[in-house]
Amino acid sequence: MKKLWEKGIQTDAFIEKFTVGKDRELDLDLAKYDVQGTIAHITMLESVGLLEKDELEILTKELNRILNEVIEPGNFEIEDGVEDVHSQIELMLTRKLGDVGKKVHSGRSRNDQVLVDIRLYLRDQIKEIAQLTRKLFDTLINQSEATKEVLLPGYTHTQAAMPSSFGMWFGAYAESLVDDLVLLESTYHIVNRNPLGSAAGYGSSFPLNRTMTAELLGFEGLNENAVYAQMGRGKTEQTLSFAMAGLAGTLNKLAADVCLYNSQNFQFLKLPDELTTGSSIMPHKKNPDVFELIRAKTNALKTLPNQIMMATTNLTSGYHRDFQILKEQLFPAIEELKSCLFITEYAAGQMAVNDEIIDDPKYKLIFSVEAVNELVKEGVPFRDAYQQVAQQIEEGSFEPPTELNHTHEGSIGNLRNEEIKERLNRLEI
Repeated sequence: MKKLWEKGIQTDAFIEKFTVGKDRELDLDLAKYDVQGTIAHITMLESVGLLEKDELEILTKELNRILNEVIEPGNFEIEDGVEDVHSQIELMLTRKLGDVGKKVHSGRSRNDQVLVDIRLYLRDQIKEIAQLTRKLFDTLINQSEATKEVLLPGYTHTQAAMPSSFGMWFGAYAESLVDDLVLLESTYHIVNRNPLGSAAGYGSSFPLNRTMTAELLGFEGLNENAVYAQMGRGKTEQTLSFAMAGLAGTLNKLAADVCLYNSQNFQFLKLPDELTTGSSIMPHKKNPDVFELIRAKTNALKTLPNQIMMATTNLTSGYHRDFQILKEQLFPAIEELKSCLFITEYAAGQMAVNDEIIDDPKYKLIFSVEAVNELVKEGVPFRDAYQQVAQQIEEGSFEPPTELNHTHEGSIGNLRNEEIKERLNRLEI
């Protein structure tokens, strides 16, 4: 099939294969958004006199048929010889409607067509990521409340340091997700602006109404400057990659903790059998493979900003074919992150904590700061109190306090979970 841009010169098959890459496969994710963008665009074209009313009606009817009968049921394919999703949908229109199908491209370029498709796609993906993150947040907060009385050794330098609690541990990761969502919400507002009508990046001599298409597609507003709308390619993906890497970092640290805490040397928590795997030769093994894979996958996700930055480094303003690579980097990463969020939420709700950890004598020294603080409350200067307790430890006469009294904001006895939830509830995503 002749390409939209061909001028009678046939491209060698191996060149076409190299330049198209995985675009046809990844474009399947954009099909419904291409239809949505096209309907908005032709509605605007009719309003400015570039389409007849009856042409708009038959085009809209056929586009909705393609969406509802072909794309939504999963039957959409990009045929051999057809370059991309945009060409395939235009081909389907012209086969059914003839020359009127060719009119949908007036006033736009494939550059801004793919821009708007990606914005619509990313907008939905960000909402899905946010929903999964909120679900994980709820599970972690519930676990925090359920385990707030269970003490847990806190570590510095990978050495037992001070008393903590499972309530603090679960709650810390819940609060981390709130900050991750703050960044994700900011990304959403950057994504949710309309680039359509920028054409090849320099606008059009047609009297386009870009505000109208923004409203029809539910965007918050425009990328006002047509050149900047094109410059948004790469910047948009990079901004989202930072938010995704932040979320991946939270999941990664949680997974690392779980792998450690589940080991026989720690035994702080236990994973159910369905979340572990065995060994081919060691019958006692119950390996935390789920969290090991989350740890590995999220490490890869944390490299995403660098991948996108390197793909777009040294590119001048205007369109470059380099941008095509961004879909190959970003789209699979989005699915990977959603998968990690889903399985982490499921697993976090299945963990059973050990409520007798602190009974082990090896942890008695984590209460040394408690002893120092008790002396300070009695009027002993802090440095003197520190030396007294240090001497007791050296002599082997130290006896840990039997009660804890942590009341300040964010401590064992005052987790501030309601305040953390309130921060989350103020977010709009």
